[in-house]
Amino acid sequence: MKDILSLGLDEMRGLLLSKEEAAFRADQIFNWVYKKRTLDFSEMTNLPKALRGELPGLLYFSAMRAVEKQFSKDGTEKYLWKLKDGNQIESVVLRHPGHVTFCISSQVGCALNCSFCATGAGGFSRNLSTGEIVSQVIHMERAIHGPVDNIVFMGMGEPFLNENSVYKAINILHDPRGRNLGFRHFTISTAGIPEGIKRLADSEIDIRLSVSLHSAKDELRSSLMPVNRIHSLDSLREALVYYQQKTGNRITFEYALISGVNDTAGDVEQLIKYLRGIKSFINIIPVNPVNPNFERPTDQKVVDFEERLKAVGFESAVRHEKGTDIDAACGQLRQRRRG
Repeated sequence: MKDILSLGLDEMRGLLLSKEEAAFRADQIFNWVYKKRTLDFSEMTNLPKALRGELPGLLYFSAMRAVEKQFSKDGTEKYLWKLKDGNQIESVVLRHPGHVTFCISSQVGCALNCSFCATGAGGFSRNLSTGEIVSQVIHMERAIHGPVDNIVFMGMGEPFLNENSVYKAINILHDPRGRNLGFRHFTISTAGIPEGIKRLADSEIDIRLSVSLHSAKDELRSSLMPVNRIHSLDSLREALVYYQQKTGNRITFEYALISGVNDTAGDVEQLIKYLRGIKSFINIIPVNPVNPNFERPTDQKVVDFEERLKAVGFESAVRHEKGTDIDAACGQLRQRRRG
């Protein structure tokens, strides 16, 4: 049996043809799943009754059950999902004026262990399958009774460490014959995996790129983000320049501002030096309450940091985080243990 949410339309056609079913039946099924968000073969009423009875022996839907839902006062929703093997992941619905964004997980936990992020503190269990990634989207669209406008791989996990499943999920959700979500409505957020960034540049998938930077000083960034001990700022910058030369796309940089750690005048000047020549947008994020040793800077510190960036021509904004009261904001998603 195959997970239906891990199959593209052409793969589904091939499977049905191998069972001597007409290929157009796959198109009908694809339509039910991605346009009508139907996760039950018995409800696919334009299929012959006999086929509806046979499909559960050929295909299954990724087992995913919402075991907890939390609702923020700002409209953000967080879902805790229990997977078939008992592992649990979180994903988030972010509501903005005029559009809805889903923050999707790509792994159970995370191996990178960034010091300001709750996900890494729980360790890494495994990669998510394509079907488990797609399933988050379908289940949340069902929950909000409507379509998502943007999908960001900014939940649990490092997308470039599970890129085959991530890219296949994007292609399935992009397919104009089904969900038809444009490539530019997807964003991969990475802690900075140079080879993953280069492979994205070489692909024909024109999705957005966001990089968690948090410091332009190697020693400091290595203390905040252990991945920097393997992939230095120099190797990351080389990949970023390559990406921009190949795609021409602007890159978003996430910068969690931590009082007394990376918010000084010297820090902003080093950031300016590092990003000079790269078409950038900088999200300044006063650090969220995850690590008790880290505090948010004063409002004036945040203003000073942003104004200096803008004074030398960088586009930037202070991100007003959503869902902080339900631990759904940047760095707050965490792996729950089985049970």
